[in-house]
Amino acid sequence: GGSVKAGKMPEGEKTRQCKQEEEQQQKEEEREGLIEFCGSYQELFQFFCSNTTIHGAIRLVCSKKNKMKTAFWSVLFFLTFGLMYWQFGILYREYFSYPVNLNLNLNSDRLTFPAVTLCTLNPYRYSAIRKKLDELDQITHQTLLDLYDYNMSLARSDWSTLSTRKRSSRSLLHHVQRHPLRRQKRDNLVNLPENSPSVDKNDWKIGFVLCSENNKDCFHQAYSSGVDAVREWYSFHYINILAQMPDAKALDESDFENFIYACRFNEATCDKANYTHFHHPLYGNCYTFNDNSSSLWTSSLPGINNGLSLVVRTEQNDFIPLLSTVTGARVMVHDQNEPAFMDDGGFNVRPGIETSISMRKEMTVRLGGSYSDCTEDGSDVPVQNLYSSRYTEQVCIRSCFQLNMVERCGCAYYFYPLPAGAEYCDYTKHMAWGYCYYKLLAEFKADVLGCFHKCRKPCKMTEYQLSAGYSRWPSAVSEDWVFYMLSQQNKYNITSKRNGVAKVNIFFEEWNYKTNGESPAFTVVTLLSQLGNQWSLWFGSSVLSVMELAELILDFIAITFILALRWFRSRQQLSSPAPPPNSHDNAAFQDEAPALGAPHRFTVEAVVTALPSYNSLEPRGLSRDGEVGHE
Repeated sequence: GGSVKAGKMPEGEKTRQCKQEEEQQQKEEEREGLIEFCGSYQELFQFFCSNTTIHGAIRLVCSKKNKMKTAFWSVLFFLTFGLMYWQFGILYREYFSYPVNLNLNLNSDRLTFPAVTLCTLNPYRYSAIRKKLDELDQITHQTLLDLYDYNMSLARSDWSTLSTRKRSSRSLLHHVQRHPLRRQKRDNLVNLPENSPSVDKNDWKIGFVLCSENNKDCFHQAYSSGVDAVREWYSFHYINILAQMPDAKALDESDFENFIYACRFNEATCDKANYTHFHHPLYGNCYTFNDNSSSLWTSSLPGINNGLSLVVRTEQNDFIPLLSTVTGARVMVHDQNEPAFMDDGGFNVRPGIETSISMRKEMTVRLGGSYSDCTEDGSDVPVQNLYSSRYTEQVCIRSCFQLNMVERCGCAYYFYPLPAGAEYCDYTKHMAWGYCYYKLLAEFKADVLGCFHKCRKPCKMTEYQLSAGYSRWPSAVSEDWVFYMLSQQNKYNITSKRNGVAKVNIFFEEWNYKTNGESPAFTVVTLLSQLGNQWSLWFGSSVLSVMELAELILDFIAITFILALRWFRSRQQLSSPAPPPNSHDNAAFQDEAPALGAPHRFTVEAVVTALPSYNSLEPRGLSRDGEVGHE
C-alpha cells in the first residue's frame, strides 16, 4: 500500500464550489429543448390564457381565488365564441349560395341591325294541295250548314267538278267523319233535351272528339267560342293535308314582288340578296331581311330615315278564310341566327296604317357555373337541337316537345322541324295521332314532360325592346296619286284602297344600348374580409391570434398522443411477466438460444445517471493531514 498527500482545501471554498455546481445543474435543467410540450392539459391551458393575444382569455386564469369571476368570464368567453361562429355560419351560407351583383352599362356604338321577318298573314291555296283544300272547304261548308244553318260563300264557284273526284273525296271524307265537328250541351244543361224551349244556342259549346286506335279512350277538345272551334278543327285537317306532301319544296311559291312593293334600308334600295324566304302553315309566305346569308346591315345613325322601310300588300287574294281571319301582315324582330317564332314574338300590322317601330337593344350576360343555371351553347342540355340555329330557350322547348312526339306518337308534328328518321303525322298513316298529340300537349303544358325544367336560359341573350306608333297612310288627300303610282310600278289593280297596302318603319331609337351583366357578389377575398371583421369585433384579434389557436390545437393533440403512449407503455409493463429470482441484473445482455430460423432479439436496458464534476471528487479515506494510504 501507499499514501498520497494533498493540500487541505478551505471550508468556505468548498461551499462556494458546491453552490456553483448546483446552479450550473439547475441551469441545465431549465434550458429549453428544441421541441417541448406541457406536462398536462391544465398547464397547457394556463400557458395559453396567460400568453395569448385574444382578448378576455387572461380572465379565465387570473382570478383563481374568485370563482364567481372565473365562472362569469368563462361563460362570457365561450358565449362570445359561439356568437362569432354563428356569424361565421351565416357568412359561409351566403358565400355558398353564390349571390351576384347586377351591373348595368350603357354603351354607345354603331349597332348591327337585327333580322326582320315579315309574313303575309295569307296562307295561299298552293297548286300542290289546291284540290284537297277545295274538298275540305266543301265538307266544312256542309258542316256549318248542319250546325248553324250558315251557308258559307265559297271561294270557288265550280263545286260541281268536285263530284267527279269521288275517290279522293271519299278518302278525305272518311277521315273527316272520324273527327267530326260536334255541338254539345254545357255541363249545367246536360239533362235538358236538345229541342227544349229553355235551351238557347248560346248555351251550347262546340268541339270535336279524338279517339285512340281501338276507340277505348277519347279526348274531347271543346271550345266556348264557335270561331275558335271551327278554326282549330279546320287547321287539324289542313295540317294532315300538308303532311301528305312528300316534298315541302312543292309549297315554296314565293311571290316577293306582289307582296313587298318597296324596300329601303338606310336610304338605299333593298334587293333579293337581302332576304330569304320560308313558308309558314298559318302565316303564309314569310321573308327574313338581314339574316346570315347576306352582309349584315349596320345603322350609321338613329332615326326613322336610317332604318328599314317597307310598303307591303295586305289585300288577301286566293286565301283560306277558315284559317286566316285577320287582314294585314305579321312582323317579328329577332337576332341573327335565331328562328322566327311568329306565334311568340310577332305582332300584326294593320292595313291602311303606317306603323313606326322604334327599337332599343338590350344584352344580358349571366354568370354560368355555380352562379346560375344558364348554358353557354346548349351542349350541356339533355335535349337535341332540331333547328339549324344557335341555342335558345324556345328552340330547346320546341325540340323537346317534338322529340317526345316522335317517341310517344310515332310521328312528328308538322309545325316543328323533322327529326332524323321520322315522318310527319298524317292520319292516312297514323290514324290516332291527333288523340296522341292533344294528350301529349296537355302533359307538355303541365310540365309533365319536363321540357321547361330541362331547357335552361342561355348565358348570353340579345333582346330588342319595341315601341310602336301609328298613323293613317296614305292620307285622304294623297291616296289617289300614291295608289296610282303603286299600280303603275307594280301593276297592282287596287280593289280596296283602305285595306290594300300598309307601311312599316323599323329603326333604332338611339345609339345607346344597355348591357345587363352579372358579377360575383361574394368572392373569397370578401369572405376573408368579413370573417376578419367578425373576429376583430368579438375578440379584437388578428391573423396571428388565429395562429395561436392553431398552435393550441396542435399542442393539445401532441399532449394527448404522449399521454396515450405513456398509458400504453405502462399497461404493457404491467402485463409483462416478472424475472426469475436467480436471474442476474445483466441477464438482459445474455443471448438466448434462438429457435431454428428465428431472428435474434435483444433487449437492452440502461440506466443513465448524471456524473459529478471532476473537481468535486474527493479521495476516499482522506486524512486530516492530506495523506491517503494505498496498497
